[in-house]
Amino acid sequence: MLKKLKKIKTEVYALGQHISMSANKARRVVDQIRGRSYEETLMILELMPYRACYPILKLVYSAAANASYTMNSNESNLVISKAQVNEGTVTKKLKPRARGRSFAIKRPTCHIAIVVKDISLDEYIEIDFLDSLRWSKKLKSKNKYTALAYHDMYSNGGVWDKK
Repeated sequence: MLKKLKKIKTEVYALGQHISMSANKARRVVDQIRGRSYEETLMILELMPYRACYPILKLVYSAAANASYTMNSNESNLVISKAQVNEGTVTKKLKPRARGRSFAIKRPTCHIAIVVKDISLDEYIEIDFLDSLRWSKKLKSKNKYTALAYHDMYSNGGVWDKK
């Protein structure tokens, strides 16, 4: 009997491009939510006093909606597995100044990607290829015990500052 282990797709992502803010300011917020659960991420983003929280919160909502639509997953099983911020294009404008001169204004943009993982679907499917009439699908767990480490708010470098 030929048997093959097939990995179930457990990760979904949401991508926000050309968000009008500096990549460093967005990275400061994204570093706080990486590796946390979905509910904990929502609480952190709603309470942090930064302007970058709102677009990141919209992306987390979008990634959770993508996960519930594509994988039928529950929001209590979602974890932010990857979150990255890349620099986008810089918008340049000229501001008129005194004596006919001009002053360059640079508006940086960034691209934010949030990847959400469903920890309840972290399993393999065993497929029997010789029996073509009935496909036997048995769930086999990758490891017996799935442990998820939850971090508290102050473990990643202290209280947030407004700088």
